[in-house]
Amino acid sequence: MQYLNNAFVRFFDFLHSSVTSFVPNQNLSYGIAIILMTIIIRIIILPLGIKQLKSSFAMNEIQPEVKKLQEKYKKDPQRAQKEMMKLYKEKGASPFSGCLPLLIQWPILIALYYVFNNLSGINGVSFLWVNDLAKTDIFLAVISGITTYLSGFLVMPSTGEQAKQSKMMNIGMSVFMVYMSMRFKSALVLYWVVSNLIQIAQTLVIKKIEMSKKTSKA
Repeated sequence: MQYLNNAFVRFFDFLHSSVTSFVPNQNLSYGIAIILMTIIIRIIILPLGIKQLKSSFAMNEIQPEVKKLQEKYKKDPQRAQKEMMKLYKEKGASPFSGCLPLLIQWPILIALYYVFNNLSGINGVSFLWVNDLAKTDIFLAVISGITTYLSGFLVMPSTGEQAKQSKMMNIGMSVFMVYMSMRFKSALVLYWVVSNLIQIAQTLVIKKIEMSKKTSKA
């Protein structure tokens, strides 16, 4: 983990130095460097993100079939599980697809937490409305929660018991992120907000592409 942390520190230093050569204003260069770093990270994990989204959409689509299987084999849970796994494989769905973005992002968040905690240069640096990237910002924390909710909302199933569970989990996660964002440095929260915005845009694009494919097949 220490190797990953050090790699992120070196990469951010390089990125910030590159930005500073074009934007000498520290109040802008740090914020721009954080946004660029977020974009680069999202590009790197893009293939996994697309796979996860397609799996989530497929999972939502087959919910009526899953419910039928559960009803059909309600007296034989093992058979029901076997048939559902077969269905998931056929449709390219995964019941764990919703957890993948968090699993991918978590080690990155930990590494960036280390990065921004060891960067003395961001002390007193302002960006947009944030007065100090090294301190917390209430408004940015609230935006963190809102974008976290929207990011999850776009991949939630629309009906069924799973929809209720997903809604509660999404609300819980959003509240948790507001709570954590009130304790993190604004530099890290800025990364999370930008990452969520990219995730939202990515979801909308993939959703539109998948719907277009279905329409053309019909």
